[in-house]
Amino acid sequence: MDADERGLLEETLRKTMTTTAPGRELDAALADLGWADMLAEEPTMAIPVVFRLLGETGAHAPVLNDVVLLSAGRPPGGVLPLPYAGGLWVTWARDAAAEENALDPGPPLRCVDPGDPVPLAEGHRALGWWLLGTGRAMLALARGHVLSRHQFGRPLASFQALRHRLAETYVALEGAEAVLAAAGNDTGALLAKAAAGRAALTAARHCQQALGGIGFTAEHDLHRHVKRALVLDGLLGSSRELTRAAGASLLRLPRAPRLVDLVDL
Repeated sequence: MDADERGLLEETLRKTMTTTAPGRELDAALADLGWADMLAEEPTMAIPVVFRLLGETGAHAPVLNDVVLLSAGRPPGGVLPLPYAGGLWVTWARDAAAEENALDPGPPLRCVDPGDPVPLAEGHRALGWWLLGTGRAMLALARGHVLSRHQFGRPLASFQALRHRLAETYVALEGAEAVLAAAGNDTGALLAKAAAGRAALTAARHCQQALGGIGFTAEHDLHRHVKRALVLDGLLGSSRELTRAAGASLLRLPRAPRLVDLVDL
């Protein structure tokens, strides 16, 4: 797929995600666009594009199931238990009842009994791109706010404390994207998801401060992205848990690798 074709695909996916109800309807719309074929034939293209756009648009669909199912050698379209932070297991339901009974319009996760171990590297990558897109959405909201609002006769963007917060957010997101792009295998994917989770939580913290009181209101979009970042960070292991797991695996090696080599062990 060349650059023009990829651009057209991204435009189509973004339009679909912004005009289709999240959940089952978006799941069906992505299926109609050939999501399963893209995932099977070009996963290195499909996963970053689809999951980053889910984060940027604030949409959600249970397509993480498909990524993990395919990694486990199973057909897409179903659900399976997924590990969650704190030793919990959840399923990302695809049925109507789960969405109708949800207290929050976000992802309809259900706690379940522990499932069988499955390969999680591709799932870590997918969630990393989703967290990255969510972080970029929060940064865009905060940037727009500080550029348009004034306090004490000056634009908010002129205050150094806010500029430092948003700059730190930008650096964290850029670093996470670099790790995601370089992740070569299981350890790299684990570290990439951890980096993206930390970056998204950094974005949530700093962008909330930049937006002030309006960022807490239900009318503003920020709170949806903050909740999404918190949920996604815990799915398949939180950034703190994954960092500990990576450290434990490195301690079992005969020698410590160079930092630059960690994402491609």
